[in-house]
Amino acid sequence: MSNRAQYEPGPAGEARVQKDGDKWTLVLVRELRHSPEKVWQALTEPAHLREWAPFDADGNLAAVGSRVKLTTAGAPAPHVSETTIARADAPRLLEYRWGGFDMKWELEAVGGGTRLTLWTNIGHRFIAMGAAGWHICFDVLDRLLAGEAIGRIAGPDAKSHGWQRLRAEYARQFGMEDSC
Repeated sequence: MSNRAQYEPGPAGEARVQKDGDKWTLVLVRELRHSPEKVWQALTEPAHLREWAPFDADGNLAAVGSRVKLTTAGAPAPHVSETTIARADAPRLLEYRWGGFDMKWELEAVGGGTRLTLWTNIGHRFIAMGAAGWHICFDVLDRLLAGEAIGRIAGPDAKSHGWQRLRAEYARQFGMEDSC
C-alpha cells in the first residue's frame, strides 16, 4: 500500500450542477489512465468497491435487475440501502440508486484511458460536500487502478485528507455559499 499519509488531493476538478425543478444533480468528470473495462470492474465488483467507494456492496453491480445492499462506509452508524441495478451496459453505462439518490456512471474511452462521468442527484446544501467526497474517492480509485492502493478515504476520515479545502473550492466553483 502506498503512503496514505502523504496523499493530498489536487484542486477542484471538472464538475457542474444541474437543476431541474426541485431536483439538483451533481455532475463530476474525471479522466482516468485506465481502460473502460478496468474502470468498469472497479465500479461494479464488491472487492474493488471496498478499496475506494464510499459504500460497500454485498453483490456485483454489473447485472440489470440484481438486488444489492449498499452500506455507507465511515458512517457513525451503519446506513444500509437496497438497490436494484436499473442499467448495466458494460463497460459504458451503470445506473442504480444509493440511499434514495440516482447514480448514473458513464465510461467513455479517450486516448489510452477513460473519461468517467458521474451524475447523482443530491440535496442542494450537500452539493459541495458531495463533490469534495467524490473527488477524493476518484483519486483513491485512480491510484488503486494504477497498483498504488492507499485504501479508502471516506466519511470522517476524508476530513484529515483535504476534504474541507476541496469543499470550499467546489462551493466557489458552483457559486454557492460555503456555510459548513
